[in-house]
Order: sequence, then structure tokens, then C-alpha cells
Amino acid sequence: MSTMNISLPETLKSFVDQQVTGRGYGTSSEYVRELIRRDRDREQLRALILEGAASGPAETVDQSYFDELRALARGDILE
Repeated sequence: MSTMNISLPETLKSFVDQQVTGRGYGTSSEYVRELIRRDRDREQLRALILEGAASGPAETVDQSYFDELRALARGDILE
């Protein structure tokens, strides 16, 4: 695992320390890693949403759509 040192003003360091203590993180590094993972996940979700919005009109979703989806999930239908 790589190491990265960051500098924080005292107010932010105190905030991080409070979060570590109050939320059950073992270290400030665990807390910061979690924040970075959430930010990465948020960016990936945003990209997927934008991709979906740009993909054009959607298909109609009705009972037969869900029936086919269930059959596909059970392995009754091969793609």
C-alpha cells in the first residue's frame, strides 16, 4: 500500500479525529480511504446516469418485460 501525507488546518484535523472516534474508524487513514471510495463510487454512478440519459428512448416496461427478465435470471433464456 502506498503512503500519502496530507496537511490539514487544525479545524479539519479536529473534524477528522471526531469522525474517526464517533463513527468507529480505527484510524484517520481508514476514514479518508472511505471518503475517497465514496467519491469514486459517486463519480462512477454519475457517469452511468449520464450514459443512460444519452442512450436515447427507453423500452416500455410492462409485465412481459419482467417475466422475460425473471426467465433470464433463472437461466431459462440464453442471451
